[in-house]
Amino acid sequence: MNSRARATPILKKSTPLMKEIALHWMRRDMRLHDNRTLFSALKSGLPVLSAFLFDEEILRRLDNTQDRRVSFIHHRTLALRNEIRGLGGELLVGHGTPREVWASWIQLLASKGFAVKEVHVGRDYEPYAQERDQSLAAWFDEQGVAFRGTKDSVIFEKSEVTKDDGKPYTVFTPYSKKWRKALESKDYDLAPSVEALTQATLIGTSELGDLVPPSLKSMGFEDVWEDGTWMPPITVANRVLRDYGEHRDFPALPGTSRLSMHLRFGTISIREALRQGLKVSEKWTTELIWRDFYQAIVYHFPHSATDSFRPAYDEIPWINDEAQFDAWCQGKTGYPMVDAGMRELLQTGFMHNRVRMVVASFLCKHLLIDWRWGERFFARHLLDFDLASNAGGWQWAAGSGCDAAPYFRVFNPSSQLQKFDKDLIYVRKWVPEYGSSTYPKPIVDHAMARVRAIETYRSVLKPNPA
Repeated sequence: MNSRARATPILKKSTPLMKEIALHWMRRDMRLHDNRTLFSALKSGLPVLSAFLFDEEILRRLDNTQDRRVSFIHHRTLALRNEIRGLGGELLVGHGTPREVWASWIQLLASKGFAVKEVHVGRDYEPYAQERDQSLAAWFDEQGVAFRGTKDSVIFEKSEVTKDDGKPYTVFTPYSKKWRKALESKDYDLAPSVEALTQATLIGTSELGDLVPPSLKSMGFEDVWEDGTWMPPITVANRVLRDYGEHRDFPALPGTSRLSMHLRFGTISIREALRQGLKVSEKWTTELIWRDFYQAIVYHFPHSATDSFRPAYDEIPWINDEAQFDAWCQGKTGYPMVDAGMRELLQTGFMHNRVRMVVASFLCKHLLIDWRWGERFFARHLLDFDLASNAGGWQWAAGSGCDAAPYFRVFNPSSQLQKFDKDLIYVRKWVPEYGSSTYPKPIVDHAMARVRAIETYRSVLKPNPA
């Protein structure tokens, strides 16, 4: 039977003889260090148990059984389980729909003499997460369980940084100025979660027995971890951040932090990243503010995750040529910077940020292919995929976003190559046949495509592109 068709079990009510406990539901905070959600659970005064859920509602959208992100998360849960066990605790790991798994966990714990009194989570601002948590909060309330959210994955959330009239910002520059003005040390102080763990009462294997976590195979995925060398380091050197402003646009240089995947899954704390940024690099700190900005946008304007932030842009008559889209996907457009970026993505799951802008602009403007096609492709392949930032970045390129490049800005991929990879170091790494007879001719002429894009956009957006 399909797991989504199974009814949620009827839960047994707790009794006075049962021991009340708090659960830390680990989601985008896959670490013990500087974890405000874990610290919140530990401060409850109740014995604490940690849990991680492989959400079937999310996993079923992934069509690649060798998805590296799933392997990474699985191995990360095993490592965390060992860490927590070393402290005398346990990490519950489940697979299924959230309500189904939580019902089974509450029943399991009840059978061991424990009553779940509180569930602590780091708040998530994406549309699905918002719907899931609102539904679960109501269900937990029916079970007599307090569902407590904590801000952990961002510095400022929801309406903490708004215009003077309380409305959300939709342009980055004034948002960033207000963000910096509002920032106080308490916003990025270290949460002493590890120290609290060593002093807390934890629920471990002595009470629960040796619970077996689900395998990747049982969830329909293959283990592609191997030695994990494809994972970027979890730290960035200060010298990289000091040179970030000068080097970040050149894809052949090791000039970016490569921390985006770790920030996405919370293997490092955003506050830890900010503490380093404030000491070393104002420019890199600005990139962290962009991350908060996009999280605020998707929270206040959830439609922007799937539709144009500016509705008028949904009327653009995209060409959506599937053959050209396929050439773009494979890195065979005849434009070397575009092709290098796409091949880097396919082989590594990463793409340099400057190149992301070039390939996104090329798809939307040169080929007049709906930005959502590219957004979904990136979602499938990027190791650091984050819905808010991905949709925000694609809408910036398409011109349809809240703080977007104007529709008449069309990146010239050839001049971008000359400016940021003039010695062809990056291009030759990923497109070794460039310059030979086997390299494809450009699938579209830049001059023609630029004029066509501007005229197409103008035909829909005139007289008021906003």
